[in-house]
Amino acid sequence: MTKEPGDSTVHSSVMSKEALEYLNCSAGGRYVDATLGGGGHTQRILEATKPDGQVIAIDADDAAIDRVKKKLSSYEDRITLVRDNFRNIKEVLAELNIDKVDGILFDVGLSSDQLDSTERGFSFSRSARLDMRMDRRLEVSAFEIVNQYGEEELASIFYRYGEERRARAVARAIVAAREISPIETTEALAGIVEGVLPKRRHGEKKSHPATKVFQALRIAVNDELNSLEEAIRDGIELIASGGRMVVISFHSLEDKLVKGVFREFATGCICPRDVALCACGRLPRVKLLFKRALSAGAEEVLANPRARSAKLRAIEVI
Repeated sequence: MTKEPGDSTVHSSVMSKEALEYLNCSAGGRYVDATLGGGGHTQRILEATKPDGQVIAIDADDAAIDRVKKKLSSYEDRITLVRDNFRNIKEVLAELNIDKVDGILFDVGLSSDQLDSTERGFSFSRSARLDMRMDRRLEVSAFEIVNQYGEEELASIFYRYGEERRARAVARAIVAAREISPIETTEALAGIVEGVLPKRRHGEKKSHPATKVFQALRIAVNDELNSLEEAIRDGIELIASGGRMVVISFHSLEDKLVKGVFREFATGCICPRDVALCACGRLPRVKLLFKRALSAGAEEVLANPRARSAKLRAIEVI
């Protein structure tokens, strides 16, 4: 865990050793870090591919681009920074006249800078205006969702994206509260949720009652699951034979999605078992480098608690 000069927060890239191992970087290769964040993984890829490897780093957050531009200025001849949503990875590479790359890395967790920023409203640990937009060009923020969406729609978001069992009760409390005055801050929203879901309900987990609700809102604001699925599907098509994709996710919905898409592309013939000869002609497009997701080691979790929920999956394009 390191703090870069000029940084206001400490950022530590999760499972960076495993990510680099399975990305299998080589000198002169061309790689995409689809989730620039604090630039930790990007820097490690640049080091692993020196002296002439190229990295295209994508992030929708303008603040992340600005921070990393300074942090990695010594690599400016080997790195291309692009502000965009990674769901547009195909268009990003086409704009750069790139047909194929040797590997793509996705680390879909929030960076420490985003979590700690009082301007972004991602966390209930500090009071800030409700926002949660990774790309501040988006029109709809968490404020609009919380204060304008109907009770049914809110409940659906909390249940689908947060797996919150008492989603309806939370939605009902939010609607009742905003009839008195708008819910403007993370602190106000967390307080409303806590009134419905007291901490004792979570037992030994000791998680804040608003954890799942905040997760759900962030996913809804940024359309995260659809973006991730589109990016993975398009990314596989952009990787050269023998190249690899590594995805690090941080909650069960993301990991389930990654697992499903990877297995789909790794599946060959889908003809019924009683058919003697294959009629579908389907061939696997990738091979799974391991079946079960990897987790961060105990030492890393101790040094960086954010790594506790991380899951890493990797494939190689055939």
